Amino acid sequence: MSGDAVAGPDGRLRCPWGLSTEDYVTYHDEEWGRPVHGDDALYERLCLEAFQSGLSWITILRRREGFRAAFAGFRIDEVARFTDADRERLLADPGIIRNRAKVDATLANARVLAEWADGDLDELIWSHAPDPASRKAPSVLADVPAITPESTALSKDLKKRGIRFVGPTTAYALMQACGLVNDHLEDCVIRVPQGR
Repeated sequence: MSGDAVAGPDGRLRCPWGLSTEDYVTYHDEEWGRPVHGDDALYERLCLEAFQSGLSWITILRRREGFRAAFAGFRIDEVARFTDADRERLLADPGIIRNRAKVDATLANARVLAEWADGDLDELIWSHAPDPASRKAPSVLADVPAITPESTALSKDLKKRGIRFVGPTTAYALMQACGLVNDHLEDCVIRVPQGR
């Protein structure tokens, strides 16, 4: 073992954050860093990363089904039609984070995205993915950045097009979660080819 990767109960090495709770083990092993495509799927991740801002990701992960129920499965066209009554319902919903600014951004972003052509959000986000060959695998957590030039550019691009609550740090978390970058540690079982 050359880095920060830690052995889990099954003896396999993982990124240390991925072992802190059973929820994280599943999320780390099955979702984080795997490519996500589709406008609605990326809108969901964009919204959840915005809601996570200032909070622990586990708080959002454990409420994800509540968020999905509250926001019509994050189907952009449906959320774009939400009314003031829906907004009040959301602000009273204990199954989500009831932050007024984040709820308002989620609704406003859906209205903006509903005007885009199908596939535009996917294309825009993925156009900011760096060349994997240009990125060395992180060996320790300290090697993983909070922002990058690509996340800063993605944030600016989204903001220029009217998307709210997406700073460079949120944009980078989105890039990590949706597989635009692979920040699993070099010794992590998810990164290491089988048989190594």
